[in-house]
Amino acid sequence: MQSHELLREIFEKKAPKEVSADLQLSTSMIYKWAQPANHDGGIGNPLDRIEALIKSTGDERIVQWICQRAGGFFILNPKNAPHPHFLIPATNQIVQEFADLLAVVATAAADNQITPAEAKQIRARWEDLKSVTEGFVESCESGNFDSIRNSIQAQQKTPAA
Repeated sequence: MQSHELLREIFEKKAPKEVSADLQLSTSMIYKWAQPANHDGGIGNPLDRIEALIKSTGDERIVQWICQRAGGFFILNPKNAPHPHFLIPATNQIVQEFADLLAVVATAAADNQITPAEAKQIRARWEDLKSVTEGFVESCESGNFDSIRNSIQAQQKTPAA
């Protein structure tokens, strides 16, 4: 879906006039956002600009920030996915990530308080768990398990610390 198409659908639920008042912009500008940029009168809309900013910087924190402001979180889709006989090690990896998260939570909560540094560490482990799990689920949905297989093989070749 193109950005102007999404905005057109959104403007069916909330009138462009209301959006223009909320954003303190002209109603005509809001209408132009819902037109293709190359169309007569169409202009680049904020969604296109955000996409260009992300491509320019290559920094996914922009998307993470937007998702956080919307009450959610961003998980990058895996580019590749793994092979069926490697599913057991992959599920073990998810269980291990979850165990690591629980260990961080238990350690942080042991004194009945959680410091900002501990909260940051919990968030980091949680983000790791979500990413590993999302990669696994994406692989299951697509039936392509090459990335899981490659990840497991790389771990097996790395000497234990």
